[in-house]
Amino acid sequence: MSRIYLENVKIYAYHGVLPEENIVGTYYIVNAELHTDLWNAAASDDLKDTISYADINDIIHNEMKIKYKLLEHVAGRIILKIHETFPQVDYIKLKITKTAPPMKGEMTGASIELEKRFKP
Repeated sequence: MSRIYLENVKIYAYHGVLPEENIVGTYYIVNAELHTDLWNAAASDDLKDTISYADINDIIHNEMKIKYKLLEHVAGRIILKIHETFPQVDYIKLKITKTAPPMKGEMTGASIELEKRFKP
C-alpha cells in the first residue's frame, strides 16, 4: 500500500459551538493520510499518475474556510470531498487539532480524528 501524507497544515479558521469562536477564530493543525496506489507515478515520474498534494491542500483549506460547529463535521466534509475528487483513494484518515480551545488549563490543543475506508 502506498500513502500520501500532509502533515501539520496550519490554518486560521472559525469553528466552534460558542458564538465567540465563530468571531475570534484560532489556528488549527490538520494532518491527512491517504492510501492509494502510487506505483504508476513511481515508474512514470508523471503528475497525472498520482494525486497532487497541492490539490489535497486546496480541498482542506477550502473546507476549513466554511464555519462549522463541530470539528467532526469539518473532517467528514474534507474526507468526502477528497474522495469525490480522487475516487482512487482507498482510505483517508484526518486529524484536526484546535490549538486554543476555550477550556480550562494549559494544553497544546484538542483534537478529533476521523477515518474512512472506501474499498474493501
